[in-house]
Amino acid sequence: MPFFDAPDRTRLAFHERGAGEPLVVLPGGPMRASAYLDNLGGLDAHRRLVLLDLRGTGESEVPADPATYRCDRLVDDVEALRLRLGLERMDLLAHSAGGSLAMLYAARYPQRIARLALITATPWALGWPATADDRRTAARLRASEPWFADAFPAFEAWLDGSGGFDPVFVPFFHGRWDDTARAHAAREEAETNDEAADAYGADGAYTPEATRGALARLAAPVLVLAGGADGGPVPALARRAAGVFPYAECVVQPGAGHYPWLDDPAWFARRVSAFFS
Repeated sequence: MPFFDAPDRTRLAFHERGAGEPLVVLPGGPMRASAYLDNLGGLDAHRRLVLLDLRGTGESEVPADPATYRCDRLVDDVEALRLRLGLERMDLLAHSAGGSLAMLYAARYPQRIARLALITATPWALGWPATADDRRTAARLRASEPWFADAFPAFEAWLDGSGGFDPVFVPFFHGRWDDTARAHAAREEAETNDEAADAYGADGAYTPEATRGALARLAAPVLVLAGGADGGPVPALARRAAGVFPYAECVVQPGAGHYPWLDDPAWFARRVSAFFS
């Protein structure tokens, strides 16, 4: 697989799927190896996906300085990837927590963005986290599902701080809790660097007012995609984030959770490829 060096000489890896014009993809997690994205529901039939393993994840090297896991410090790695690919401007797609990294990159290097897609990306970089009420509201949409009665009390305890993360409520993050979703969720722990995840949003990572101001001048088209059943971000928060950009559209994938390419691959690939076409 291809490698390149970050500015601090950390060796980073990326994975390519498909053919044609490159589409650079930033994973979420935060700090989950890009393998979980697979081919984004068949999006590789339309573009050559370039999936970055962020430092300390997947096939990328663990950095000498763990402070470099912080989201704003990772912007330099994204820029190094652009240079490695030899792109004057790049199309960029980011999922979940990777959306904050993409927003920080776009704020610092607006001239390097051709088009930007933010997929179920809670806008931490804009100072707008998903709230507990957002997540409860989305969770209650699933009340008719057979696992809800066991999952919801544990979910509420996690949201109010009286309980820890419990795998019983992982179905709330998926629009369809089927065998595909279960297999995808089972991989998360092995694919995530917990130390890096803790550092990703550490103090100083985000300067929301400055970022919002910079993105208000971004000339590139932006797609903000939310899942209709996702609690972070809920569609209303995604629309608020889209409003920061001068040339943005917000779309809601019906019934989708936090991983919309799993819930309806054809819908997802068709809509996202149309934006990038």
